[in-house]
Amino acid sequence: MKQSRTVVVTGANRGLGLEFTRQLLARGDRVVAGCRQPGHADELTQLAAAHPGHLHVAPLDVADEHSRQAFAAEVAALHPAIDLLVNNAGTLASGERFGALDPRVLEHTLQVNTIAPLMLAQSLAPLLARGVRPRVFNLSSRLGSMALTQSFQTPSYNISKAALNMATVLMARALNPMGIGVLAASPGWVRTDMGGSKAPVTASESVHDLLEMLERRGDLGAGEFVDRDGAALPW
Repeated sequence: MKQSRTVVVTGANRGLGLEFTRQLLARGDRVVAGCRQPGHADELTQLAAAHPGHLHVAPLDVADEHSRQAFAAEVAALHPAIDLLVNNAGTLASGERFGALDPRVLEHTLQVNTIAPLMLAQSLAPLLARGVRPRVFNLSSRLGSMALTQSFQTPSYNISKAALNMATVLMARALNPMGIGVLAASPGWVRTDMGGSKAPVTASESVHDLLEMLERRGDLGAGEFVDRDGAALPW
């Protein structure tokens, strides 16, 4: 029987984060779910009722340092160790076009998509170091691949995900010696509020594949950038 894990998921109130929480709970894992407004996270509340003692919903605004610190302290008060950090929270600004870019949009996107995953990994590293086969799992995107970029689109998002890929490599260099794996994965074009209704992949399919890929990997991860099936993606 698979050992139950303790998992932290950010951006857990909708989309992929909610689906990660749902599938992890179904596997018997314990989850700390971070979201900005727990009081309005109705689906998480329902999941907590369906899985008593296995889901704790905590306030987390990943763009705010004080909120990140308070969240890390709450996780530490709940669990002596964690086995997996899923850096899922993200933002994508629509309507950006060259000639009318707003630096505030880029700054906020970098705060959420790049800086927060790095800072949370730093804060939670002591708990991860005490985990079983611990990993930091960063949700990146093919749109962050410089080699695959063909046109000018969603620049703030693309830049932030390319930077997250570098942060992933740097995290691996810092955390691998502590026995903590680090991996960045593209979940595919997923049918969520962010991905839109035309996306070909459901959140359920994407998360299932991502979790299976994590289970399948023999190594912990040394900063690789992969697709949801585990295939290497170009930087």
